[in-house]
Amino acid sequence: MNRRVFITRKIPELGVTILKANGCEVDVSQLDRPLTKAELIAVLKSKQYDAVLTLLTDKIDVEVMDAAHSVKIFANYTIGFDNLDVVEGKKRGVYMTNAPGGGADRVAEHAWALLLALTCRVVEGDRFVKSGKYAGWDPMLLPGIKIAGKTLGLIGAGCIGTEVAHIASKGFGMRIAYHDIVRNQKIESLHNATYWPTMEDVLKQADVVSLHVPLTPETKHFMCEEHFKIMKQGSYLINTSRGPVIDESALVTALRNGTIAGAGLDVFENEPQLASGLADLPNVVLTPHIASASIDSRDDMARISAQNIVDVLVGDGVSSGGIKPRNLVWPV
Repeated sequence: MNRRVFITRKIPELGVTILKANGCEVDVSQLDRPLTKAELIAVLKSKQYDAVLTLLTDKIDVEVMDAAHSVKIFANYTIGFDNLDVVEGKKRGVYMTNAPGGGADRVAEHAWALLLALTCRVVEGDRFVKSGKYAGWDPMLLPGIKIAGKTLGLIGAGCIGTEVAHIASKGFGMRIAYHDIVRNQKIESLHNATYWPTMEDVLKQADVVSLHVPLTPETKHFMCEEHFKIMKQGSYLINTSRGPVIDESALVTALRNGTIAGAGLDVFENEPQLASGLADLPNVVLTPHIASASIDSRDDMARISAQNIVDVLVGDGVSSGGIKPRNLVWPV
């Protein structure tokens, strides 16, 4: 009997191909937008699906799981898992997986793109030229700052943070200070990074702070007014993790008052809405949650997500202890 899989929005065809090659019947939402909760519940009630491949815009909570009694795995097409009710999934014995590694290097590259755009004033320069204001070379025009030799502060030193550190140390000769709930011996040995026991220790010394943490109750708004005041005068903040880890209104105030020099954001607290005044500030660079958006990384995320489903359904990882997916949230 074919195993049924529902994909909540179009993803690269590689993922669908893997599922079909392993005997899965695949339905993909034909709506070019996120499904509402009501729409997702209606779909899950319409058939006995064995797996759901979800996106970060899908909130998988108690109500959704109640409509999906036959589902054995929710495979998240994203590095994070804050959209999954992991506790409830564990109670029900449902696998919940994510796709770490899928696009980690690409996200690191994007973090650097935001930083260089800020410090080289690329966006401002682009607007200046396109508006017809450029009248020739001017020694006082849009001066930026040099990054080489400065201190990079990492909050979170997992796969992405380590990639950011690699670029910083090998490409720019930066000193690296980091904080994480778990020490990373690799980042210390390869990139001479220094571990600090608190986030505040890092904020006080970093010229650039780059955030690479999951969204949890503990990390929501952990960058707040208090922490902006701790940061060095003239420092920059980069966020390619999750928007709600920053109190966006407090960030607007810090940017407007010059408490920090600038910010590069790929994610926002209430996507797609922005905090009032954020888009009007000249010292921010904003991108629409595209840090992992390369052809290679999107394919990689599709492959990982699909393979997780295959490992559970075809390998029967749930019932017989067979092959298990590599990126488990539950069970472990």
